Amino acid sequence: MSVREKIADSIVDTLRDVVPNKDISYVTREPFDFAKLSSAQFPAILVRSAGEDRNDSTIGGSITQRMATINYDLICYVKGSLIDTARNKIIEVVEEALDVDRYRGGNALDTQVVNVEVDEGSIDPVGGVIITIRVLYQYTRGTN
Repeated sequence: MSVREKIADSIVDTLRDVVPNKDISYVTREPFDFAKLSSAQFPAILVRSAGEDRNDSTIGGSITQRMATINYDLICYVKGSLIDTARNKIIEVVEEALDVDRYRGGNALDTQVVNVEVDEGSIDPVGGVIITIRVLYQYTRGTN
């Protein structure tokens, strides 16, 4: 399994571990129609790989070490009578959960929330938030 897959799995597993607290009910990497979710499945999060920058950190042919910075978009859906409060809560819960292990189980050098966008009421009665996280990692060419 590639390092970027391990990192994506770590993000999903970390967010799923919040489930016992009922702060996050559904986490997946597979696209879904939020309109078909039951109320019990909110808040829901789709973890999606986004853009990535890569460059060599050493020179050595097939054993070159590379640095990469990959973004993941966490598309979050919340529901309730206080949508703005629910959006704020999911942002806080996600950031706190991911900060517990910024090294993604030893597969990354750092993880940071770098951007937050909200739907501004366009999908009412559901609220939407896109949280972009950036993960810095290193790998050996040919193993990723």
